[in-house]
Amino acid sequence: MTNQALNNPQDAGVRPEAAPAPARGFDFAYWWDRVGILVVLIALVALMVVIAPNFASVNNLLNIARSISINAILAAGMTFVILAAGIDLSVGSILAVSGVASVMTGIAGLPAPLAILVGVLTGAVAGLINGILSAYLALAAFIVTLGTMTFLRGLAYTMTDGQPIVSNTLSFRDIGNGYLAGIPVPVVIMIIVYVAAWFVLERTRYGRHVYAVGGNAEAARLAGINVKGVLTSVYVIAGVCAGLAGVIFSARVVSAQPTAGTGYELDAIAAVVLGGTSLVGGRGRIYGTLIGSIILGVLSTGLILMNVQFFTQLLIKGLVIILAVAIDSLKQRTLRLPWSRATAMQTPA
Repeated sequence: MTNQALNNPQDAGVRPEAAPAPARGFDFAYWWDRVGILVVLIALVALMVVIAPNFASVNNLLNIARSISINAILAAGMTFVILAAGIDLSVGSILAVSGVASVMTGIAGLPAPLAILVGVLTGAVAGLINGILSAYLALAAFIVTLGTMTFLRGLAYTMTDGQPIVSNTLSFRDIGNGYLAGIPVPVVIMIIVYVAAWFVLERTRYGRHVYAVGGNAEAARLAGINVKGVLTSVYVIAGVCAGLAGVIFSARVVSAQPTAGTGYELDAIAAVVLGGTSLVGGRGRIYGTLIGSIILGVLSTGLILMNVQFFTQLLIKGLVIILAVAIDSLKQRTLRLPWSRATAMQTPA
């Protein structure tokens, strides 16, 4: 049900008395969806500035922005999948295969735009396979993407014979290391991806269909939405984002790394859930995913500046992921309360 229908129950075909009751008391889900994640980011940045004064230097902030760009792009694609009540564990492996394909194309002497396109298309094809297996063959997305994660990782090792392929003359290296008006190119690409994702989800019919499928697939089907087509398309979008991230990663390290992206799928999922998108689908905002990605990046950089040991960083990151899932669970329970205003935020107006 749209916001407009909730504001005017008669437009939704229900009696006025059937509309949700006015909000009473403290509505956690509504508050968190609005400002909660931003408050967490501000508090975290303030804490890092106090603990590590050099954290706020311009160079460090640019380095943070560059470092989060790859995970943020992965998370943008993952947002589409999770909004549609899916999951994609293969994006890290797609990143690796796409990076290998783009570097091998570049080494073969083909122009940089073509090498970049090959990497992105590789990701799109992998996403299409995930989508067809999940939507049209009705296989469990978790198992499908777990299988493709393993297969594609093996493919990356096979393509490189298990060794990194280094190219000091890589034609598209600037996409990972260059600057545009003083801003790292990966950050510029990240911004473009999020602006495009925001427009698609918030201002197009397709975006409303994604929310509808995630909220209730059967109701969406009865409303005339091509549920299988939408489900397939969100995996393609995730694959394109992973392919683009793979190209940026390879350009940044100027090589094809078969181990690239290992564990990145967990960081992407954590950023999406931390940003307020529900794991059960149908609820969330793309800007929340961006803030979630920034929080994870700020946290990692701050821990490094504080010389926290790597295994301790893993412990902290794991706790953050558990906290994000716990918050999502609390939100779902709150949404079932009859006076929750957050139910009005299920789909964009």
